[in-house]
Amino acid sequence: MRWLILGAALLWTQPALSQGVFSENWSSICTLGTKSADGCDAIRAREILDADTAPWYAIGRINFASRDQRSHCTGVLVSDRLVLTAAHCLYNAQRKRWIPPASIRFAAGYQRGKAVAVSAVRDYRTHPEQGVEGAFASRAELDWAILELSEPLGQIVGFLPLAEPDGATTFVAGYPGLRPHVLSRTDDCRAQTVAEGVLLSVCPVMMGDSGAPLLADTQTGPQVVAILSSVAATPDGVTALFLSVDGFGLDAE
Repeated sequence: MRWLILGAALLWTQPALSQGVFSENWSSICTLGTKSADGCDAIRAREILDADTAPWYAIGRINFASRDQRSHCTGVLVSDRLVLTAAHCLYNAQRKRWIPPASIRFAAGYQRGKAVAVSAVRDYRTHPEQGVEGAFASRAELDWAILELSEPLGQIVGFLPLAEPDGATTFVAGYPGLRPHVLSRTDDCRAQTVAEGVLLSVCPVMMGDSGAPLLADTQTGPQVVAILSSVAATPDGVTALFLSVDGFGLDAE
Protein backbone atom coordinates (compact mmCIF):
# COMPACT_ATOMS: atom_id res chain seq x y z
CA MET A 1 0.00 0.00 0.00
CA ARG A 2 2.86 2.38 0.83
CA TRP A 3 4.25 2.07 -2.71
CA LEU A 4 0.80 2.69 -4.20
CA ILE A 5 0.46 5.86 -2.16
CA LEU A 6 3.88 7.06 -3.24
CA GLY A 7 3.03 6.21 -6.83
CA ALA A 8 -0.10 8.31 -6.65
CA ALA A 9 1.90 11.19 -5.22
CA LEU A 10 4.29 11.04 -8.16
CA LEU A 11 1.49 11.20 -10.71
CA TRP A 12 0.61 14.76 -9.77
CA THR A 13 4.17 16.02 -9.80
CA GLN A 14 4.31 18.90 -12.27
CA PRO A 15 6.70 18.59 -15.22
CA ALA A 16 8.71 21.60 -14.02
CA LEU A 17 9.71 19.72 -10.88
CA SER A 18 11.83 17.34 -12.92
CA GLN A 19 12.76 19.60 -15.80
CA GLY A 20 15.67 22.02 -15.72
CA VAL A 21 13.57 25.05 -14.80
CA PHE A 22 15.52 26.33 -11.82
CA SER A 23 13.01 27.86 -9.43
CA GLU A 24 11.54 27.44 -5.96
CA ASN A 25 9.42 24.61 -7.37
CA TRP A 26 12.18 22.18 -6.44
CA SER A 27 13.06 23.56 -3.01
CA SER A 28 11.15 20.72 -1.30
CA ILE A 29 13.87 18.34 -2.49
CA CYS A 30 16.31 20.30 -0.31
CA THR A 31 14.24 20.12 2.88
CA LEU A 32 14.03 16.38 3.50
CA GLY A 33 14.76 14.79 6.83
CA THR A 34 15.52 16.62 10.06
CA LYS A 35 18.12 18.97 8.58
CA SER A 36 17.09 21.58 6.06
CA ALA A 37 19.84 20.65 3.59
CA ASP A 38 19.60 16.84 3.75
CA GLY A 39 17.97 16.45 0.35
CA CYS A 40 20.43 18.70 -1.43
CA ASP A 41 23.36 17.19 0.41
CA ALA A 42 22.44 13.76 -0.92
CA ILE A 43 22.46 15.11 -4.47
CA ARG A 44 25.72 17.01 -4.00
CA ALA A 45 27.29 13.83 -2.63
CA ARG A 46 26.80 12.05 -5.95
CA GLU A 47 30.02 10.95 -7.66
CA ILE A 48 31.07 13.20 -10.56
CA LEU A 49 31.83 11.18 -13.68
CA ASP A 50 34.26 11.87 -16.51
CA ALA A 51 31.60 12.59 -19.10
CA ASP A 52 34.12 12.78 -21.95
CA THR A 53 35.18 9.15 -21.52
CA ALA A 54 33.56 5.81 -22.33
CA PRO A 55 30.97 4.67 -21.50
CA TRP A 56 29.68 7.88 -19.94
CA TYR A 57 29.72 9.99 -23.08
CA ALA A 58 26.75 8.00 -24.38
CA ILE A 59 24.79 10.04 -21.80
CA GLY A 60 24.23 13.74 -22.42
CA ARG A 61 22.19 16.86 -21.87
CA ILE A 62 19.08 17.54 -23.90
CA ASN A 63 18.96 21.31 -24.23
CA PHE A 64 15.96 23.45 -25.16
CA ALA A 65 16.01 27.10 -26.06
CA SER A 66 13.32 29.56 -27.14
CA ARG A 67 12.33 33.14 -26.40
CA ASP A 68 10.50 32.11 -23.24
CA GLN A 69 12.21 28.92 -22.12
CA ARG A 70 15.74 27.69 -21.47
CA SER A 71 15.98 24.34 -19.76
CA HIS A 72 17.54 20.92 -19.91
CA CYS A 73 16.89 17.27 -19.26
CA THR A 74 19.10 14.18 -19.50
CA GLY A 75 19.12 11.60 -22.28
CA VAL A 76 20.96 8.41 -23.21
CA LEU A 77 21.98 7.04 -26.59
CA VAL A 78 20.72 3.49 -27.21
CA SER A 79 21.63 3.27 -30.92
CA ASP A 80 23.47 5.36 -33.52
CA ARG A 81 20.70 7.99 -33.66
CA LEU A 82 18.15 7.21 -30.91
CA VAL A 83 18.11 8.93 -27.51
CA LEU A 84 15.74 8.06 -24.67
CA THR A 85 14.32 10.73 -22.38
CA ALA A 86 11.09 11.76 -20.60
CA ALA A 87 8.17 13.03 -22.68
CA HIS A 88 7.40 15.91 -20.31
CA CYS A 89 10.81 17.36 -21.18
CA LEU A 90 9.48 18.06 -24.65
CA TYR A 91 6.34 19.86 -23.53
CA ASN A 92 6.23 23.59 -22.80
CA ALA A 93 3.74 23.64 -19.94
CA GLN A 94 3.52 27.46 -19.89
CA ARG A 95 2.48 27.70 -23.52
CA LYS A 96 0.72 24.32 -23.51
CA ARG A 97 2.45 23.10 -26.62
CA TRP A 98 5.11 20.61 -27.64
CA ILE A 99 8.62 21.87 -28.29
CA PRO A 100 9.49 21.51 -31.99
CA PRO A 101 12.42 19.20 -32.82
CA ALA A 102 14.30 22.14 -34.36
CA SER A 103 14.56 23.74 -30.88
CA ILE A 104 16.22 20.69 -29.29
CA ARG A 105 19.90 19.71 -29.17
CA PHE A 106 21.53 16.62 -27.69
CA ALA A 107 25.01 17.20 -26.26
CA ALA A 108 26.72 13.84 -25.73
CA GLY A 109 29.36 13.75 -23.03
CA TYR A 110 28.56 17.28 -21.87
CA GLN A 111 30.81 18.60 -19.11
CA ARG A 112 31.33 22.18 -17.93
CA GLY A 113 30.23 23.87 -21.14
CA LYS A 114 31.80 21.43 -23.59
CA ALA A 115 30.51 18.28 -25.25
CA VAL A 116 32.13 15.38 -27.04
CA ALA A 117 29.56 15.62 -29.83
CA VAL A 118 26.37 17.57 -30.48
CA SER A 119 23.44 16.90 -32.78
CA ALA A 120 20.19 18.53 -33.72
CA VAL A 121 17.03 16.47 -33.38
CA ARG A 122 15.34 15.40 -36.60
CA ASP A 123 12.16 14.15 -34.97
CA TYR A 124 10.83 12.48 -31.85
CA ARG A 125 8.10 10.07 -30.97
CA THR A 126 6.15 9.30 -27.82
CA HIS A 127 3.62 6.74 -26.64
CA PRO A 128 0.69 6.51 -29.11
CA GLU A 129 -1.65 7.82 -26.41
CA GLN A 130 0.60 10.76 -25.55
CA GLY A 131 0.01 14.19 -27.07
CA VAL A 132 -3.58 13.58 -28.22
CA GLU A 133 -4.96 16.87 -29.59
CA GLY A 134 -1.67 18.51 -28.66
CA ALA A 135 -2.11 18.06 -24.91
CA PHE A 136 0.29 16.46 -22.44
CA ALA A 137 -1.10 13.34 -20.78
CA SER A 138 0.21 13.03 -17.23
CA ARG A 139 -0.35 9.28 -16.90
CA ALA A 140 2.92 7.90 -15.60
CA GLU A 141 3.33 5.13 -18.17
CA LEU A 142 3.10 7.63 -21.05
CA ASP A 143 6.02 9.83 -19.95
CA TRP A 144 8.71 8.59 -22.32
CA ALA A 145 10.11 9.81 -25.62
CA ILE A 146 12.58 8.67 -28.25
CA LEU A 147 14.58 11.36 -30.04
CA GLU A 148 15.89 10.74 -33.54
CA LEU A 149 19.13 12.65 -34.01
CA SER A 150 20.15 14.30 -37.26
CA GLU A 151 23.70 12.97 -36.81
CA PRO A 152 24.64 9.35 -35.93
CA LEU A 153 26.42 10.27 -32.71
CA GLY A 154 26.36 6.65 -31.58
CA GLN A 155 29.01 5.97 -34.20
CA ILE A 156 31.24 8.52 -32.47
CA VAL A 157 30.60 7.96 -28.77
CA GLY A 158 28.92 4.56 -28.77
CA PHE A 159 25.62 3.75 -27.08
CA LEU A 160 24.41 1.77 -24.11
CA PRO A 161 22.58 -1.56 -24.43
CA LEU A 162 19.17 -2.24 -22.92
CA ALA A 163 18.70 -4.53 -19.93
CA GLU A 164 15.96 -6.27 -17.97
CA PRO A 165 15.39 -5.27 -14.32
CA ASP A 166 16.75 -8.50 -12.83
CA GLY A 167 17.76 -7.43 -9.32
CA ALA A 168 21.21 -6.16 -10.28
CA THR A 169 22.65 -3.07 -8.62
CA THR A 170 21.18 -0.02 -10.37
CA PHE A 171 22.07 3.66 -10.30
CA VAL A 172 21.18 6.89 -12.08
CA ALA A 173 23.57 9.08 -14.08
CA GLY A 174 22.36 12.53 -15.04
CA TYR A 175 22.60 16.32 -14.81
CA PRO A 176 20.72 17.45 -11.67
CA GLY A 177 19.65 21.07 -11.26
CA LEU A 178 22.13 21.59 -8.41
CA ARG A 179 25.02 20.57 -10.68
CA PRO A 180 23.69 21.09 -14.21
CA HIS A 181 27.10 21.26 -15.88
CA VAL A 182 28.60 17.98 -14.65
CA LEU A 183 27.46 14.41 -15.09
CA SER A 184 27.08 12.65 -11.76
CA ARG A 185 25.87 9.27 -10.56
CA THR A 186 23.98 8.08 -7.54
CA ASP A 187 24.80 5.16 -5.32
CA ASP A 188 22.63 2.05 -5.61
CA CYS A 189 19.00 2.99 -6.27
CA ARG A 190 17.38 -0.44 -6.18
CA ALA A 191 13.99 -0.04 -7.85
CA GLN A 192 10.82 -1.98 -7.15
CA THR A 193 8.27 -2.74 -9.87
CA VAL A 194 4.86 -1.41 -8.79
CA ALA A 195 2.94 -1.75 -12.05
CA GLU A 196 3.63 -2.97 -15.57
CA GLY A 197 6.58 -0.94 -16.81
CA VAL A 198 6.62 1.33 -13.74
CA LEU A 199 9.32 1.21 -11.06
CA LEU A 200 9.82 3.20 -7.85
CA SER A 201 12.96 3.85 -5.83
CA VAL A 202 14.24 6.15 -3.11
CA CYS A 203 17.05 7.86 -4.97
CA PRO A 204 18.78 11.29 -4.78
CA VAL A 205 17.56 12.76 -8.09
CA MET A 206 15.84 16.00 -9.04
CA MET A 207 14.90 18.27 -11.94
CA GLY A 208 17.45 18.16 -14.73
CA ASP A 209 17.80 14.41 -14.15
CA SER A 210 14.50 13.80 -15.96
CA GLY A 211 15.02 11.28 -18.73
CA ALA A 212 18.24 10.06 -17.11
CA PRO A 213 18.86 6.33 -17.39
CA LEU A 214 18.48 3.91 -14.52
CA LEU A 215 21.53 1.77 -15.22
CA ALA A 216 22.26 -1.83 -14.30
CA ASP A 217 25.85 -2.33 -13.17
CA THR A 218 26.94 -5.40 -15.16
CA GLN A 219 30.27 -7.10 -15.82
CA THR A 220 30.28 -5.71 -19.35
CA GLY A 221 29.41 -2.17 -18.29
CA PRO A 222 26.26 -0.13 -17.61
CA GLN A 223 23.03 -1.12 -19.34
CA VAL A 224 19.79 0.87 -19.54
CA VAL A 225 16.92 -0.55 -17.48
CA ALA A 226 14.57 2.46 -17.36
CA ILE A 227 14.41 6.25 -17.58
CA LEU A 228 13.53 8.73 -14.85
CA SER A 229 10.07 10.25 -15.17
CA SER A 230 9.24 12.19 -12.00
CA VAL A 231 10.18 12.78 -8.39
CA ALA A 232 8.50 13.57 -5.08
CA ALA A 233 9.94 14.63 -1.73
CA THR A 234 8.98 12.13 0.98
CA PRO A 235 10.11 11.58 4.58
CA ASP A 236 12.22 8.64 3.37
CA GLY A 237 14.07 10.74 0.80
CA VAL A 238 13.52 11.60 -2.85
CA THR A 239 11.16 8.99 -4.27
CA ALA A 240 11.67 8.53 -8.01
CA LEU A 241 9.41 7.00 -10.64
CA PHE A 242 11.07 5.18 -13.54
CA LEU A 243 9.64 3.76 -16.77
CA SER A 244 11.04 0.46 -18.01
CA VAL A 245 12.48 0.53 -21.53
CA ASP A 246 10.54 -2.68 -22.25
CA GLY A 247 7.48 -0.55 -23.08
CA PHE A 248 9.13 1.77 -25.59
CA GLY A 249 8.88 -0.51 -28.65
CA LEU A 250 12.62 -0.48 -29.23
CA ASP A 251 12.80 -4.18 -30.12
CA ALA A 252 11.42 -3.31 -33.54
CA GLU A 253 14.20 -0.82 -34.27
